[in-house]
Amino acid sequence: MRIHVNDPLDKSAMEKLKNSGHIVTEEHLAKEELIKEIPDIDVLVVRSATKVTADVINAGTKLKIIARAGTGLDNVDVEAAKSKGIKVLNTPGANGISVAELVIGFMIACSRHIARGTADLKNNKWTKKELKGHELYKRTVGIIGFGNIGKEVAKRLLAFEMNVLAYDPFIKETDLDVKLVDLDTIYREADIITVHVPLTSETKHLINKEAIDKMKDGVIIINAARGGVLDEEALYEALVSGKVYAAGLDVFEVEPPEDELRRKLLSLPNVVATPHIGASTKEAQLRVGQIIVDKILQEL
Repeated sequence: MRIHVNDPLDKSAMEKLKNSGHIVTEEHLAKEELIKEIPDIDVLVVRSATKVTADVINAGTKLKIIARAGTGLDNVDVEAAKSKGIKVLNTPGANGISVAELVIGFMIACSRHIARGTADLKNNKWTKKELKGHELYKRTVGIIGFGNIGKEVAKRLLAFEMNVLAYDPFIKETDLDVKLVDLDTIYREADIITVHVPLTSETKHLINKEAIDKMKDGVIIINAARGGVLDEEALYEALVSGKVYAAGLDVFEVEPPEDELRRKLLSLPNVVATPHIGASTKEAQLRVGQIIVDKILQEL
């Protein structure tokens, strides 16, 4: 079997893969190159950088497994894979702690103006009186999507003694001290809203102008899930008007966020942003790599 790793895995995971007795190749191939090469590949391993579209899948005449080293599958055409009998693997939960910790960081940074304070000091500005923030203590946070990552976020928020609301149509009960509610309740009651859903036709622009209009004035919005879940044009307008107090963004509908709208969004002083690094910790990449390799070898 030939296993091709198109996006890098942790070193120890690669060593285990190479010692498995299979032919292992590792190189990032752009789409056109991948389509040319994939007829000779049995197992394709990707992270978020590679888009495994229907034309890539249809060219994979020997392809048996598509392994996504990560949680989301929005970069893999799962239906096209299923139609050809190709197994799709991923690693839900493996990067949950890393993403959850980043989300907490965003909440604190947005509430306490950490990024702006740092930038001001580096520009020789002492803005102590201007940067009056909020505590997290006793505030209400709404978690949209209560899967692996949403639950890890909730566990940490409870330590701040926050009131935690959660919405997930697939979750009916929880052992955590979290109140399961509908979306409108989250929009109406939450001081901070964080999104943890995959990008699908149902969730695209889930947080749009209509949703933002339902929210409290001065709400904080965090998106470390998928770009496209949040309507960034509507968010920009709400940040400028003051309807939204601040936003923490790790993902964007356009990545890298180099178009005019995204540059305008990032120029706002009440936006804290990172370049899609939610799972970019040594620990998460180690877990993701080890789990996906174990799954591949078990399937083979």
